[in-house]
Amino acid sequence: MTQAERRLYLIRELLKENPRYENIEVPADQEQQWRLLRSLMNVRPSMPISDEFLKIQDEYLQELIKERGIVDANLLPATAADPRLVIWKGDITTLKIDAIVNAANSQMEGCWLPCHDCIDNCIHTYSGIQLRLYCHELMVKQGHEEPTGQAKITPAFNLPAKYILHTVGPIIDHALTQQDCDLLASCYDSCLQLAAANGCQSIAFCCISTGVFRFPKDKAAEIAVSRVKKFLDRDTIVKRVVFNVFTDADETIYRSLLV
Repeated sequence: MTQAERRLYLIRELLKENPRYENIEVPADQEQQWRLLRSLMNVRPSMPISDEFLKIQDEYLQELIKERGIVDANLLPATAADPRLVIWKGDITTLKIDAIVNAANSQMEGCWLPCHDCIDNCIHTYSGIQLRLYCHELMVKQGHEEPTGQAKITPAFNLPAKYILHTVGPIIDHALTQQDCDLLASCYDSCLQLAAANGCQSIAFCCISTGVFRFPKDKAAEIAVSRVKKFLDRDTIVKRVVFNVFTDADETIYRSLLV
């Protein structure tokens, strides 16, 4: 199958799952087809699907990720201040590394908004629908939503990383408190401990809670750097930590802390 054939197969299979989709027309444009496929993946409930679908989905996503370009975390330059730390501006879903961190919500099943540009949506999109199924099973076993400040580990499925660490950061709709800061610190501690427990030597952190959760960026970066350094000073398994930033402003903040 070509990529175009795979994409059309996946769209048609997902459309067949729901009678409400019977009048949706598949666009001719390649980009619009991808947006439709991504939307259908984003809103699909956690329910079984055929092995054939997963096989073709995996082939499609792996080829798509290769086309987008895979970045080897081992080749990224370390900061002058600390050879264990890296600041990298880029798309975390393209990073080849032991573990990446996802800023998740408390339901832990990904973002349900079609084509939303949050990290949770992007990670679930490029991992494939297996990730939502896996997370759903974790949450059913747990029996309650994920508490703020804790973390779960899952396979990364089609991503270049080996694992995904899902953590729920504090939501700031009030004046920042010490409890908020402690909870964010706990996100970093929980992810690092989980990474070490699973033999991960390298981990990439996104800027947890600083997007739609509105944690002040300067303070969040200060907490991130502090907790990571403290952990690395006592742990021997995790040897390389990437601070993954997405904007120039975030990069400037982290570089000011690691001069």
